[in-house]
Amino acid sequence: MEVRGSVPPGQVPVPRPYEGVWRFTAPALESSVPQVRHGVRALVRDQGVPVDEDTLYGLLLIVSELVTNAVKHAAVLSPQLAVEVAVGAEWIRVAVEDDHPYRPKALETDHGRTGGRGLLLVKSITGEAGGSCDVAQTPGGGKVIWAALPLFPTVH
Repeated sequence: MEVRGSVPPGQVPVPRPYEGVWRFTAPALESSVPQVRHGVRALVRDQGVPVDEDTLYGLLLIVSELVTNAVKHAAVLSPQLAVEVAVGAEWIRVAVEDDHPYRPKALETDHGRTGGRGLLLVKSITGEAGGSCDVAQTPGGGKVIWAALPLFPTVH
């Protein structure tokens, strides 16, 4: 009898050296935006994640946008934010979690506004790379916003 989701003997996948999940916290302050971005860049480099420059640039832009949103819109109820970087065999995912219950939506382009397009940018970057992004409620009533990008994007 095979248990659902089991792997046949002798075919257990061996994780690659760069695979793993890393989680850290940062204060919900503007100064955290570049610190988190630099930390994610160093983590990717130190773990030897096989990511091309375009994907890394997109990932770091996403990190900046998500942390900026948490700092600007959630700091009142969430003085700390959590950042998670997860790397699989063929993808990299970044998530930013805060304790504020508001679930943001990507805004449409409004040329009269100077801000408010961060999540639209995140959605565009992930879509162009063939990835995905979403917002989910946390068990504690806050939210986590995440974006996942393929490590080996297909050329169009």
